[in-house]
Amino acid sequence: MEQIITAVNNVVWSDALILLCLGTGIYFSIITRFLQVRYLKDMITLLFGNKASAKGVSSFQAFAIAISGRVGTGNIAGVATAIAMGGPGAVFWMWAIAFLGAASAYVEATLGQIYKQVKDGQYRGGPAFYIEKGLGVKWYAVLFAVATILSTALFLPGVQSNSIATSAKTAFDIPVEITGGAITILLGLIIFGGVKRIGKVAEFVVPFMAGAYILMALIIIAINITQVPAVFALIMRSAFDMEPAFAGIFGMAVSWGVKRGIYSNEAGQGTAPHAAAAAEASHPVKQGLVQAFSVYVDTLFVCTATALMILFTGKYNVVNPTGGFLVEHVKGMAIGSEFTQQAINTHFPSLGSGFVSIALLFFAFTTIMAYYYIAETNLSYLMKEGNSKILLWSLRGLIMAATFYGSIKTAELAWTVGDIGVGLMAWLNIIAILLLRKPALDALKDYQQQKKEGKDPVYKASNMGVENAEEWG
Repeated sequence: MEQIITAVNNVVWSDALILLCLGTGIYFSIITRFLQVRYLKDMITLLFGNKASAKGVSSFQAFAIAISGRVGTGNIAGVATAIAMGGPGAVFWMWAIAFLGAASAYVEATLGQIYKQVKDGQYRGGPAFYIEKGLGVKWYAVLFAVATILSTALFLPGVQSNSIATSAKTAFDIPVEITGGAITILLGLIIFGGVKRIGKVAEFVVPFMAGAYILMALIIIAINITQVPAVFALIMRSAFDMEPAFAGIFGMAVSWGVKRGIYSNEAGQGTAPHAAAAAEASHPVKQGLVQAFSVYVDTLFVCTATALMILFTGKYNVVNPTGGFLVEHVKGMAIGSEFTQQAINTHFPSLGSGFVSIALLFFAFTTIMAYYYIAETNLSYLMKEGNSKILLWSLRGLIMAATFYGSIKTAELAWTVGDIGVGLMAWLNIIAILLLRKPALDALKDYQQQKKEGKDPVYKASNMGVENAEEWG
């Protein structure tokens, strides 16, 4: 079974997907004239622009739900794995896919807002909705919805719960079964409250968890401030195969940097549009820009914090594709979050394991919450007459079972299955947003024009020639 799963993963994550992700990010960056730079100020101010309504969450709550999905185990274990498999240069390619992916994130989130609809008394939307309404291809929309439910309810939760359980075992010697059971019960208490409860929990937890983690990184950076130029030089040289120690693994650096970058920030994957669609907004572009900023928070802030802590302290190994290690700074250590734990222990003995374990608990648990919301939204899409109680309870049972099972299975298998889920969604969604780019690009022009006229932009679909956008008149 493991061989089959690995073979499927190799097909899904072929060079074609790497090129598609990078190419799409480059295309949208150029055609929007690098909105991820031009509208950085708007991204930040719009975070607090709209309040929650009876049908939608606030801009910040939507941002927090999206960050819940983006900031997870990929920001700690994923970064460590990227360095181990692709060398320090993989960090540069994580930055590259985040910068370029911010433009893709804008497009998918804006489309999510344009084609949202009210269902079950609240805004619902996402790729399945905009594929059917915008492209008019029902079978493709159903395919995405089914693939997303399988990915977010079955494939992906195990990666997050596995990281929580293994780190708790390392730090506190808590059996993985106990940790798995505890997080499964806590998850049930939250997801049975629906999107409003998820939004409120995320709104409180996300700023705290990201802030505490970045603060620890800043302390370690300050301690090692004189090494900053050398570490950044190492990253850049390694990214372009110019560092002798890591010569010959350029392809691995690109592949693992992009793969772990997408896994972490989810730009183009099709997850964030679900949160974006749930927000109350006067113009779709507002949520598009907010979601673009969430990519920056995930990768340029949190992932970079992890990478610098690891590289400053030298607590990492780099695998040699032909066998053994190109660099083995840490003897007898597995690849993953243990690197981050050891990095923090270098400056704060005995603190690293516990701190990373607690950080992973917050990061990964909120990601599972976001996965549930995404799965529920796609179930809502498939159930045109309203969610079946039986199917909704079955979905909740499935994600809770996957969460518990993931906490006790091997980490390598969990990551491989998770990668398949991410890859399938990315393939389906990126093709869709490339075909459906016009409404999102036209909306940006409309937003720009209204801003020039000194207005607070308000969107009207009929003025834009956009059909099937019922919530926008």
